[in-house]
Amino acid sequence: MKPPRRALAPLLLLAAAGLVTAVVLAPRFRPTHTLSGYVEGEPLYYAAPVAGTVRAVYVDRGSEVAAGAALFVVDPEQPRSQRDQAAAELAAAEAQAVDARKGQRPVELAVLNANIANAEAQARNANVALVRTEALVRAGVNSQAQFDAARAAAGSANAQLAAARRQRDAAGLGSRADEIRAADARVAQAKATLAGAEARLGDVAPKAISAARVEDVFFRPGEWAAANQPILSLLPNDRVRLRFFVPEQSLSAYRVGASVRFSCDGCRAGLTAKITFISPRPEFTPPVIYSRESRDRLVYLVEALPAVRLNPGQPVDVEPLGPGS
Repeated sequence: MKPPRRALAPLLLLAAAGLVTAVVLAPRFRPTHTLSGYVEGEPLYYAAPVAGTVRAVYVDRGSEVAAGAALFVVDPEQPRSQRDQAAAELAAAEAQAVDARKGQRPVELAVLNANIANAEAQARNANVALVRTEALVRAGVNSQAQFDAARAAAGSANAQLAAARRQRDAAGLGSRADEIRAADARVAQAKATLAGAEARLGDVAPKAISAARVEDVFFRPGEWAAANQPILSLLPNDRVRLRFFVPEQSLSAYRVGASVRFSCDGCRAGLTAKITFISPRPEFTPPVIYSRESRDRLVYLVEALPAVRLNPGQPVDVEPLGPGS
């Protein structure tokens, strides 16, 4: 006897509900064999510290550049003139330092000798006057006050003579220490100014610090760029990383320096990347890799440096390191 058709309807509905439940919930309980992630790039923006016209751009968008390659030049006239002025000031300071070590010139020595001769004459006269005054005091002609005045005058004249001789001796030896120190300080200051001017001149014509890909060029020759306005951006090879998310229960299997295997569409098999960062803070799976299998899962961000060039934004599948991932 065939079952009535009305009895089959509830059975079919229950079977359909069970099938839908299995399709929806089964992936949440099935172990995940890969970790979802993507490629992230951190570009470098190159700019000039001064405003000016872009004189030349040596690279094109999408091209590869080597470390030390010239990128662009912004009008160098102002920093170049500052560099030349600093170089001239350094040359003048060095000349003054050399001159300070030469000692007094012949004309200056002649003046010092004349001062000594004058001081010697005054000292002789003062000493003769002192002897004569002393004799007159003994004879009762002059008073003791006159003798004291004569002795003071002789002492002052002798002191002036000694000072004049020391000045000539110092000039003859060329040991003007204070002037030499001041001249050396001016040379050091001029060198620092020149170094700063040369650095500013180099900043208007920067070079790539590492091998990179030109991500974008914002200005062309002839355009005017403001100070610190990016002229172009580079994407260095060592700033392109994998970003993937590890479940909380599997985090202990990951450490900085370890290698992970990954795959991506159009990539060759067997690619690896070295872990460079593990986030200390958990988060829920971000929308960029949202899926039914991974939603509501508490995960940790992990970054890894791949051994090959990849394109930012490219999705990747990473093989988990620990069990239970």
